[in-house]
Parts: sequence; C-alpha cells; structure tokens
Amino acid sequence: MKEAIFHLIPEQFSPIERNMVEADGLSACTFQFESGVCALRLKNEQGEVVILPFQGQQIWSAEFGGRPLGMTSFFKEPQPTRVYLETYGGFLLHCGATAMGVPSAQDSHPLHGELPNAPYRKAWVILGEDEGGEYIGLGGQYHHIVAFNHNYTAEPVVKLYRKSSLLHIALTIHNLKRSPMEWMYLAHINFRPVDDGRMVYSALPTPEHVRVRLSIPSHIRPGPGYVDFLQELKEHPERHHVFTPDKVFDPEVVFAIDYLADEQGWAHSMHVHPDGSADYVRFRPAQLDKCIRWIVRTADQQALGFAMPSTAEPEGYTAEKAKGNIKLIPGGVKVAFEIVTGYVNPTEAREFEVKIEKIVASARG
Repeated sequence: MKEAIFHLIPEQFSPIERNMVEADGLSACTFQFESGVCALRLKNEQGEVVILPFQGQQIWSAEFGGRPLGMTSFFKEPQPTRVYLETYGGFLLHCGATAMGVPSAQDSHPLHGELPNAPYRKAWVILGEDEGGEYIGLGGQYHHIVAFNHNYTAEPVVKLYRKSSLLHIALTIHNLKRSPMEWMYLAHINFRPVDDGRMVYSALPTPEHVRVRLSIPSHIRPGPGYVDFLQELKEHPERHHVFTPDKVFDPEVVFAIDYLADEQGWAHSMHVHPDGSADYVRFRPAQLDKCIRWIVRTADQQALGFAMPSTAEPEGYTAEKAKGNIKLIPGGVKVAFEIVTGYVNPTEAREFEVKIEKIVASARG
C-alpha cells in the first residue's frame, strides 16, 4: 500500500472553493459554508461527497448515480455547534463513544454522545492505492479527555476509490487509559426514502429478528395512527418493506434487526429504487453486533437509516447497560471496525439481492 498525506488546518478554508489535490480522476476541494463550517469535497468519476473535517468528520452529503443520497431536513448547511439537533441533516454521523442513543431521565450524556460534532484538531487528506485500487480520502483524530473519567482517541477514515460509487469508512478507538473503557457506537447513516422503494436485507423478517421500538422518546410527538401502526409492525415487521405513500412514518419508526453475514463476514442491506438502482450498506456483525433501522417521512423531513450498524440499541446508556449492551476496551487497547455504503447501479443491486436471498434462505434451512 502506498499513501500520501496532506495535513489540513482551518485557515486553508474560505467561502471560495479551491482545488487542493487532483490525480487521475480523483480530487479534493476545500471550501466554507456560509455558516463558517469548513468542508472538504471529494470527487471521482462517479460522484462526490462532502465531509466536515473539523466537525465530527461527519459526511454531510453524498451524490452518486446522478442523485443525492442523503436525507432532507430543516438544515440546508451544517451549523457550528456541538448540539446534535441544532445541526442535524448529515448523511453519516459517528455516534458515541462513551454513550449513545436517546438519554433517559437517569442519563447525563448528550443525545448520541460526544462524537457527532466533536471538534477535531487533526485532519488530513489521503491520496493512495491499496488492494481496492486508487483512492482519495479524509482522516483525522479527535482526542476526548475528561479528568478521572475518559481518555481516548477516535480516528475515522473515509476512502473514495477512483471508479466506485461506494464509500469505505473505518473508525479506530484507542483507549489511552490503563483501566478498561466502556464504549458505545452507532453509524447514523441517513438515506432518502422514495415512494415504492423496497427493503432488501440479510435478516429473517420475523418479529423475533426485526423488532420495532414501541417506546416513544420524549422529543417525539406522535400523530394520528402512529401507535396503531407500531402495533401492526410488532406482529408483521415485513409490512414496512415497501414505502407506499400510505405508511405512517410520522414522526419516526425504529427497529432493531439481527443481521446475518455471508461467508466473508459481511451483512448486506439495500433500499432498492423503482429504477432498479439501490442505496447500499454493508458491515461486519463480528465488529458491530447490532443494527438499527430508523425511518422518518414527514412534510419537513425525509430520512431512511435502513442499516445503522451499532454496538447497542439507541435507548441511552442506562437502558443499554441494563441490557448488557455496553462493551469494554481494555487499557491501552484499540478497537476498529469498517462500513461500506453508497450507491449501486441496477446490475449491482440485482447481484446483491441474489446474494442476500441466498443468505436468508440458508438461515431458513
């Protein structure tokens, strides 16, 4: 593997977009949103992605296959804040790592933890080549330190390969303490649902393996028919598989799903569009053993987190601790995991659907 690294500082970013790196169909450009948030645009032959190098290293937007992949929300651009709901509209947000989910009355952690809008002091553009081919990407390091409590670094990497419409994402968490560190994580990947889109995924679509959340968080205001729809999905989760306009995903529906992996250890999930193309996510359950599905379809927001790999369900630290879902990193040890997400064309989508059907059929026996 060969790699060149270009270190970034906020002073390189301005409202005028500037080319930083160009090489064989790959490029990186720096710019600043009107809000003042720094952004990096990575492009290849298939599309582009915009990442916030100093604010959570979240992927703000992605466009492949001639269409935007991410959710629609109140926010047209990111805001310079650490408060989750005051800048919520990104395509992918890292959630965790000392806590994750919706805090209960017994919790003191912020919604989805400290990582989504964490202030990164170190960020760099990567240009390289490995077994997957030539790529351009973004990496960085966030150091979270609280006296007598936490001391860890988080190092995400996003790679965009030259001819690919998929993003290869990895995250490494390093516990710098000598004592064990409790940790939680969720990759909040927010696609955009479409009418008559289909869910295809490597899990048994039964109430035991696709479990709808019946509890209603304090920030949610349910509308007519919402509670009845949740009860229907409790008994028949497969009824959410096609996004017909009559479905009541207002204000949200959340599932916890037990995914099955293929022979290489990957679990697969797709939102297949009527034209045959698909939004796609794969992850390794051996690394992230839970997966959440989050759906919102309202007049103001359209979001489909159809596969959000995680270490726990999103009920907050106290509830997940009681379930035994808090993991430990020994002192001085690192954990790492990887996710692949993006767009696949109709031919690729059909190939993945066949693979998924084989995984599910094998589990059914």
